[in-house]
Amino acid sequence: MALLGIDLGTSSVKALLIDEQGTPLASATVEYPLSAPKPLWSEQDPADWWRGTGEAVRAVMAKAGLSAADVRGIGLSGQMHGLTLLDKEGQVLRPAILWNDQRTGPQCETITQLAGGKQRVLELTANVVLPGFTAPKLLWVRENEPDIYARVAHVLLPKDYIRYKLSGEFATEVSDASGMSVFDVRNRTWSDEMLRILDIPRAWMPRCAESHEVTASVSQSAAQELGLQAGTPIVGGGGDNAAAAVGNGIVREGVVSASIGTSGVVFASSEHFVMEPEGNVHAFCHALPQMWHVMGVMLSAGGSLRWHRDVIAYGDPALTGRRTLGSDTDPYDIMLAQAAHVPAGAEGLLFLPYLTGERCPYPDPLARGAFVGLTIRHTQAHLTRAVVEGITFGLADSLALVRGLGIPIHEVRAVGGGARSAFWRQLMADVFQTEITLINSAEGAAFGVALLAGVGIGIWRTAREACDATLKVTTRVEPTRDSAVRNRYADMYARYRELYPALKNTFAQLST
Repeated sequence: MALLGIDLGTSSVKALLIDEQGTPLASATVEYPLSAPKPLWSEQDPADWWRGTGEAVRAVMAKAGLSAADVRGIGLSGQMHGLTLLDKEGQVLRPAILWNDQRTGPQCETITQLAGGKQRVLELTANVVLPGFTAPKLLWVRENEPDIYARVAHVLLPKDYIRYKLSGEFATEVSDASGMSVFDVRNRTWSDEMLRILDIPRAWMPRCAESHEVTASVSQSAAQELGLQAGTPIVGGGGDNAAAAVGNGIVREGVVSASIGTSGVVFASSEHFVMEPEGNVHAFCHALPQMWHVMGVMLSAGGSLRWHRDVIAYGDPALTGRRTLGSDTDPYDIMLAQAAHVPAGAEGLLFLPYLTGERCPYPDPLARGAFVGLTIRHTQAHLTRAVVEGITFGLADSLALVRGLGIPIHEVRAVGGGARSAFWRQLMADVFQTEITLINSAEGAAFGVALLAGVGIGIWRTAREACDATLKVTTRVEPTRDSAVRNRYADMYARYRELYPALKNTFAQLST
């Protein structure tokens, strides 16, 4: 018996099969294109999602050597916020507008004004309206493509389009719906008030379930196309961050994840609805019933280190991949090994990791990166250490917001590329003054929704039980006992916190 997790990402879709003990059996990934027809636009053809999903599912079934009858349940995860519009016949009306599309700034302002201001928006949806969210995109279509808008009958999120293609059902779940700007996060249902304010028919919204609930089953036609069995249950699943949190065991208060990918994400579970008063962190429904999560996002975490690698440490980005560094040597490993020999605080050098603007705690698209404190003594290794420390300080900003909401933090699970470095894990422990852990899985969102599928068909009673049965801590890193290191980081973080307020106006002036 096996469970299938499908994670529809921005650049590729991943299919993962696990057995009833949670052991991964096989995975397959298929890429698809991203379109930017105009500056700041980001779109994809849902047909590419479906084609990629079919290829990934067929490939993973072949790799695992399983029959269609072996797959007992399916979970879906995917990129959040994307606007997918269908007509009454279920045909796609236009390319999906994605989470990273930035065209809808005016529509965000319109929604906020129509609702009665920022605080009223927070009361209704628990989150400020951002260009990445779904409702502003829908208003943009209404204003700019009225012929298409007139034919809309269904509004779906990306993963829920895959559900529709698998089953013919229009459904979503609470964690993904939370990021649409028309969802009442506190009460885990559509906000009739926000829909009324924006004149969006409730009938366009899919049925909304909890993440572990069975929402549909595989149709005969989809079964034949993908090599699955008709009638296989499909659970609600989760938005990518909530699904990844389940896959990383972030299912109880006190255990928080810090993910270092291109962006940086701090994810904390809460057993009570909580909301940052100014909306500086996202407040969404978790993929567990009667649980919520708060999430802080910095836009250039690993992205800052990659920039440093390409532009400073190894020069011309076009040459980076052709450098001869040794048969199996990763440039990041070299950089971090050099940085580890530099004292904590990089001898007075700070780095602001705002290379693409910032989201938390400063929702400022005009924020910029900076080295501050450069002297002739500083080497490339100092710059690398300052970049890594700056990224870690940025994550600490989100952790501070989480703590400010009264959510306890006893353990931080390091996730993503940065978690591979023992040096970086120790640095996080020392800056956060919290235990840093690694677990025995790196499968993320696909693993999380496979577990949710197991809950939906009764293998485990709850997602927390599923995580406890399958995930184990493999590495623990405690903060250093050296008070000089602790004090040095505390002082440098305090100096770091002073820089954005001091430079905010300068950043804005430089961007004009």
